Amino acid sequence: MARARRADTAPELALRRILHAHRLRYRVGYPVPGAPRRSIDIAFTRARLAIFIDGCYWHGCPQHSTAPKNNAGWWQDKFAANAARDADTNRLLVEKGWTVMRVWEHENPDTVASRVLAALHG
Repeated sequence: MARARRADTAPELALRRILHAHRLRYRVGYPVPGAPRRSIDIAFTRARLAIFIDGCYWHGCPQHSTAPKNNAGWWQDKFAANAARDADTNRLLVEKGWTVMRVWEHENPDTVASRVLAALHG
């Protein structure tokens, strides 16, 4: 698990390529205001739009999430803590006037890009 990428994952890069092709400029790994150890995967700072690409395994995707059988209690607590941290991050950003968009890693990047464009352009 230590080898799992935290940033620049294939779904994140695919979405970034599409957004860049639309001549959009964004920040990568932008710090969450008020939470020093958290960062936004893709941030449009002027529009205050935060995009998180959540991994199915770590964030409990309803379609693809699996639970490890070894040390099941520890993993259940870990996944619950991840969900609580995600909710807290969303709350912090919304309180600061940001719009939060969370997408699953398995979602089609073109579809996600369309949603991002719609959010940016009203």
